[in-house]
Amino acid sequence: MAGQKSWPAWKRSTPDSIFIIKKIIDSITDFFKSFEPQIVLNGHSGGGSFIFGYLDAVENIPVSIKRIAFLDSDYGYDEVKHAHKLVNWLQTGKANKLLVLAYNDSIVIYNGKPLVSATGGTWYRSRLLQRNLAKTFDFSTVTDTAFISHTALGGRIQMILKENPAGLIYHTEQVARNGFILSLLSASKFDSKKQFTYFGERVYQNFISD
Repeated sequence: MAGQKSWPAWKRSTPDSIFIIKKIIDSITDFFKSFEPQIVLNGHSGGGSFIFGYLDAVENIPVSIKRIAFLDSDYGYDEVKHAHKLVNWLQTGKANKLLVLAYNDSIVIYNGKPLVSATGGTWYRSRLLQRNLAKTFDFSTVTDTAFISHTALGGRIQMILKENPAGLIYHTEQVARNGFILSLLSASKFDSKKQFTYFGERVYQNFISD
């Protein structure tokens, strides 16, 4: 795995990869069991493959998982395999939170070719996920020139999709411009524009050393 540095590539080439992923999470959880840990599954880019690998390995998402965040990383979302597990998890845990960040990668041209296939990017997959969740949960949607924001369960589900009329690549910018912070603090007392703004100025800038 160290040589590949890619969860998707490692999963494709490793037998029983999903159960190895489950063992990684279970062993870390068990190591800290005396602290009754609350687990966050959070991934950017190919890191979403790790999360989906875990979901594929369990029949039900455990109660110890309190937050799942896809930072432009839900390429591997499969509505047959994953929708019902996420719905059940959100219904059974009143504190469980799901955050999805994506941008319109479907129109990006890179080196003369589409960056992603018509159905393979996070823009398509995130919208599919939202439609699937909307069969169970009531969403409110706010649209402006920058974002399409879907919210449900009092903010426990947040899906923020960035518009992209210029066809630019925002893959890492979503994380850098406070996206990772939002992925940990959404639907909490710190989820306030007084604290930070997603896709605004980097609130941690002064803490970066030269």
